[in-house]
Amino acid sequence: MKKHSKNLLLAFLFLNGISCTQLNDYQQAEQTIQPDDMVRIVKEFSSDAFQGRKPFTAGEDSAINFLIREYERIGLEPVNNGSYLQKVPMVEITDSPDDKMIINLNKNTLELSYKTDFVAFSKQLVNEISLENSEIVFAGYGIVAPEYDWNDYEGIDVKGKTVVVFVNDPSFGTNQDDFFKGNAMTYYGRWTYKYEEAARQGAKGILIIHETEPAGYPWGVVLNGATIPKLYLQPEDNYMSMCAVEGWITLDAAKKLFSLAGLDFTEIKEKAKIKGFKPFLLNAQLNFSMHSIHRFASSQNVLGILPGTDRADEIIVYSSHWDHLGIGPSLNGDSIYNGAVDNGTSTAWMLEIAEAFSNLKTRPSRSILIFSPSSEEQGLLGSKYYAEHPIYPLNKTVANINNDLMLPYGRYKDIMITGYGQSELDDYLENIAPEYDRYIISDPNAHTGMYYRADHFSFAQVGVPALFARGNCDSREHGKEWAAKMEKEWLTNFYHKPTDQYDSTIWDFSGIADDAKILFRVGYELANDSIFPKWKEGSEFREKQFIN
Repeated sequence: MKKHSKNLLLAFLFLNGISCTQLNDYQQAEQTIQPDDMVRIVKEFSSDAFQGRKPFTAGEDSAINFLIREYERIGLEPVNNGSYLQKVPMVEITDSPDDKMIINLNKNTLELSYKTDFVAFSKQLVNEISLENSEIVFAGYGIVAPEYDWNDYEGIDVKGKTVVVFVNDPSFGTNQDDFFKGNAMTYYGRWTYKYEEAARQGAKGILIIHETEPAGYPWGVVLNGATIPKLYLQPEDNYMSMCAVEGWITLDAAKKLFSLAGLDFTEIKEKAKIKGFKPFLLNAQLNFSMHSIHRFASSQNVLGILPGTDRADEIIVYSSHWDHLGIGPSLNGDSIYNGAVDNGTSTAWMLEIAEAFSNLKTRPSRSILIFSPSSEEQGLLGSKYYAEHPIYPLNKTVANINNDLMLPYGRYKDIMITGYGQSELDDYLENIAPEYDRYIISDPNAHTGMYYRADHFSFAQVGVPALFARGNCDSREHGKEWAAKMEKEWLTNFYHKPTDQYDSTIWDFSGIADDAKILFRVGYELANDSIFPKWKEGSEFREKQFIN
């Protein structure tokens, strides 16, 4: 909505008995957050003309140009020597794996088929990669966590070998809240951690056993992500410190492997959940190879700022990634992965918050940074690069408020905090929520590890408190069961698929507008405060907290 339209809105409120003098400054600015504006943004940002907004493509150019136009319209100032852009050096790797992965064990041969039974890829910047008679080690959940007195690699040397591990934490499904974090996934449960730890242990290969519930997504999501060219930040060591082969195997493939090794899969899984579990060789050898090609290029983060007044060097960051998956495998004749919800709706949420701040008559004490990271879908690369190369000092970055996957299904009674209990940002939201007739709920699907799967995690890893919150679980019109059903249907039918498109028939942005208003208010309070929120006791990020 243009600024003159915002002024018309305020005039409309006045004529309907709501005098502008009866509203304080932030309330007037808050009224400029409108669902119709969000519709305009999402319809254009997720149109076929943007070709799925994949980095390194013409779709990136369209997305960047759109965001710059919006930033300029809103009145955001450039942040990087007169530019809204921060270059993110990356490498694109296209892997061509063998059709078969061959495992020899107990005089038997197990052939796993690419895509059906396994996927594999590599970060290493070499053209030919192979595992020849690589011994297979079962390493439980692949976790080394001293604070939990847990080491799945204790007593075994995996150097040059291939490890097979379960996804998630050993506490998943145990209902033991004092064991790791119960059903709430820790970072140890994420596939990214498991690849990192296997590399630290010296393994040459790692395969994660996929199960839909503990992973948080079906095999099709793994397949879509694994079979397209992958992007990584450009490394100094050509990623030779990482495993040569990273990948996943299906649950059925894992059961066949354990059966041929003379082991009961269910029994082994239960043993792997018990403290003191010891890793062991499967007496199996894996043979596999693949060819890789590499292309070096740069993507762009997009950033704009509304400077504060007397504490302008202190920054509150709002973020929402601009990228999606581009053009990929066709589904019912459609191959453009538009990303309307992922992450068009959150982009609209962020831009409307930015415009609300720009409409304040009195600028807040602290500055507001609006941040559209690149390459979230490829591993939070844009936000990771910013966190490692910040334009503004991290010890002056007060907080990050991020959003992703905001479902346009109307208004909600709840506001769900993913990663509830991590930081004092929860307290700000809890204090404000009743004024908006909202109540706080922790993510009921914390086992999926969403706190470690969106861009706020990059800020958390470097010590900046981060908040990820949105209405999700209790539809104001239809209730909790309906909300859960709609979320499940969206994840099944639309997540990372060409079907994630704007839908005028059922979409209702009123709830996302509500979320924008309440999170605008959180940022407004932070921007006029002098304290720095802290990580809470028990957070894995507490030790990285900056002392201000």
